[in-house]
Formats: sequence, C-alpha cells, structure tokens
Amino acid sequence: MKKELMDILVCPVCKRELQLSVEEENETEIVTGSLYCAKCDVNYPIVDTIPNLLPPDQRH
Repeated sequence: MKKELMDILVCPVCKRELQLSVEEENETEIVTGSLYCAKCDVNYPIVDTIPNLLPPDQRH
C-alpha cells in the first residue's frame, strides 16, 4: 500500500480517520501492517501491500 493512500482512506464503517501501523515496508510501499479505527476499535490488516478494508462482519 502506498503511504499516500492515507490521505483518502477512512474506516468503511464510520468513515473516520485510520491510524497506520507499519510492520514491514520497502522503498515504495507498506508491505505488511494494519490500519486501526479508534472509534470502532477495529484493525484492518495490510498483507502483501494490499489493505483489507472489509468490515469485520464481512471477512472470511
């Protein structure tokens, strides 16, 4: 995921700002990590550079 996406990404449930936590990144992208919504208390994983922004009840 490109860091620039943080300017436009919001929680899919409440539309609030997300907090980024980076576990691994390369020169151009975040490879693994998570996006956290404090209001909903939900983590959205970033795996292989792709953020999974499905609401928790729609995952699996």
